[in-house]
Amino acid sequence: MKIKRVESFLMSCQMPEPIRLRFWGGERTILKRDAMLIRITTDTGMRGYAPGPAHERADREIKQTIGPFLIGKDPRDWREFRFHADQGVMKTYKAVEIALLDLVARYEGCPLSDLLGGRKRDSIKLYGSAGMYMEPEQYAEEARAVIDMGFGAYKMRPGMGPAKDLETVALMRDAVGPAAGLMVDAHTWWRMGDNSYSFETIAKLARDMNDYHPLWLEEPLPPDDHAAYKALRAELEVKLASGEHEPDDSGFDDLIDSEAVDYVQMDLLCQGGISSARRIFEGVRKKGLRFAFHSWGTSLEVLAAAQLGVCWPEDVVEWLEYPCYSHRKHPAMYPFPLADEILSEPLEIENGHLVLPDRPGMGIDINEAVIEKYPFIPGPWSIFELSSPAKTVAVTGDHSLKWVKGKTK
Repeated sequence: MKIKRVESFLMSCQMPEPIRLRFWGGERTILKRDAMLIRITTDTGMRGYAPGPAHERADREIKQTIGPFLIGKDPRDWREFRFHADQGVMKTYKAVEIALLDLVARYEGCPLSDLLGGRKRDSIKLYGSAGMYMEPEQYAEEARAVIDMGFGAYKMRPGMGPAKDLETVALMRDAVGPAAGLMVDAHTWWRMGDNSYSFETIAKLARDMNDYHPLWLEEPLPPDDHAAYKALRAELEVKLASGEHEPDDSGFDDLIDSEAVDYVQMDLLCQGGISSARRIFEGVRKKGLRFAFHSWGTSLEVLAAAQLGVCWPEDVVEWLEYPCYSHRKHPAMYPFPLADEILSEPLEIENGHLVLPDRPGMGIDINEAVIEKYPFIPGPWSIFELSSPAKTVAVTGDHSLKWVKGKTK
């Protein structure tokens, strides 16, 4: 059996109308959502699939470099492949490797998790992730809706100014009751240019938020400043989370070794794939920390992360992010129907946990009709208009791009 084709398909789901969201430092416009499907085909007709990094650079890397390397090889020898490239291309290769493993698992008639170390459990805990630039009462309504869907926790993104952010957390806690988990993803706070919150403002706000018992505060500081995270963690009772913007393994190593956060996060598709994730899990275990998957795309991305996550105990790999899109007929973010249509059947979610299928490979067939249904639209999916300094920042799916910074308040 030899690899015949390695293909990447970029797709776009355009918003019916541009979605404009005001925040304390400006306005964000969401134009579309992108996704990538990777497909590997052998000369026997067998196929393996994976989600991929949803941007044009990765698409070029697969077509020009990674595909030619793999074509002609026996996928069953995947452990012996020695692909060498710069850091960015290597990350994309690790995403393609998931499709390679899906193919091998399908050939061997076993779940993908069997090739990733074997399951220690059959399900993984999900949290509902939504909440983007709203009035405090709207966040509270959405939090209640997500918890009512059966999720044990809800994550939101503040950015309406310190006073409103605190009011939001208070109203959310009142809406969901004492038992539900709340996560505050503060990544916006350092993306407001001159309106970004200072260390002192963040520390005070975090101490005030502690009265409402959030499970964690995510990326309240620029993610490359591990020393600042460690200093902030020393001041707070609130747990800190970060990791989805770490550029390489050494960044993760320092984040973990310095114990700068309580929860380490990683995106399986954009940050080094299975091998990097395993290193992170082991580091998290040794330091007594916890891991939570970043997953901000399709249901196939959620499923791929779950196949790896269940190979570790919950006291190491605890949470998997589940984006809540409004096409699912509940109050949440913008619609993204491609996210679900990429799979031939829905994910099985019970009591806030994703239950893993036990069929070969990923366990759910791919609906290839999405490739034609959602043609790719070049350009950014989201645009930030900052008020001070006056600046426009266009966002693609490439996590290697740095964000603008400014003065703090």
